Amino acid sequence: MLRSDKRTLAVSSLALALIAGIAARPLLERFYVNFGIRPEEAAQQASAWTVIVATALLGGFLGILLGRGALHLRDRWATMGLGDRVTFFVGVFGGLIASVPLVTLANAAGNLGAYQPLLILGVVLGTIFLSVYALQSMEEALPWNRAGFRGKRRGIKVLDTNVIIDGRIRDVARSGFIEGQLYVPGFVLDELQHIADSPDPLRRQRGRRGLDVLHLLQSEFPLEVRVHDRYAPDPKEPVDSRLVRLARALGADIITNDFNLNRVAALQDVKVLNLNDLALAVRPNVLPQECLTLTLIREGNQPGQGVGYLDDGTMVVVENGRPHIGETIEVMVTQVIQTERGKLLFAEPTADGHANAENGQRRRAAARKNG
Repeated sequence: MLRSDKRTLAVSSLALALIAGIAARPLLERFYVNFGIRPEEAAQQASAWTVIVATALLGGFLGILLGRGALHLRDRWATMGLGDRVTFFVGVFGGLIASVPLVTLANAAGNLGAYQPLLILGVVLGTIFLSVYALQSMEEALPWNRAGFRGKRRGIKVLDTNVIIDGRIRDVARSGFIEGQLYVPGFVLDELQHIADSPDPLRRQRGRRGLDVLHLLQSEFPLEVRVHDRYAPDPKEPVDSRLVRLARALGADIITNDFNLNRVAALQDVKVLNLNDLALAVRPNVLPQECLTLTLIREGNQPGQGVGYLDDGTMVVVENGRPHIGETIEVMVTQVIQTERGKLLFAEPTADGHANAENGQRRRAAARKNG
């Protein structure tokens, strides 16, 4: 529990303890008198310090319960959508208005003694509950819950665990293509620390690299950590679900390279910036009949094929390239295939690949510069 939450509980319990201790004597005197005890004896029994202390302790206990209830309501309010908040507010206001004639009838029904305030309180709470429930049951027809109603985007960018471990986010941020405040939720930082403490050497290395990336980001850019975690308070909820809930509450965007998180967030109308999509978008276009200078490094899946890679990681399958494995040759692109993971190029060696390798590289550089 946060320190501010503990202070709230302490203040609420002390306040109710003081109120209960001060109000104990007159209330107990009236209670004893109603049960037929003489006023002198009732005053004497109500003034006993044991009764006052017991009442103060009861008030402190009730204060803790009310404080916890208030914190729960605060967290629940923070995670509610904007439309749900408007529904709740309108429902409470409508319930209070609807309770006025009912309270008037309850007062006119007769004097019920000590039960009169309880009756009035029950009527008010009942009308509020019915009003909120009625509005929630027809929420699709309410104007503030229609599809076009959205909260204002704040420009906050929420980072997930995978994109931090990946490390490319730092280079993208340094290029100036990311605007707004970078935010790292506390549960993402906790997950990174858990990965960094893993007994598996590979996972431990990934976690430590993520922590190093965060340290570099914090030294170069304004980076907030744990500030808005109250919008996703449930620690038992999966990290991806908490990220989406947090982004919806903040009007923020999620930066990730996780395909599943991308799909889940898109279904809940949360904008996602996927670094893999960005990498695919900025790859240079290669067209059929274009010549490339390529180093073949291994065999392909089919007989006679050689495989090489461009500087951006695009795989090029060269037919009849097996004899040239380990060599840098000029190839001509014959086919470009778009896959889910990016582009796959097929090529063939040119007739004088060795002689034209350097010239092909120069031509390609000139074409990129002019294009």
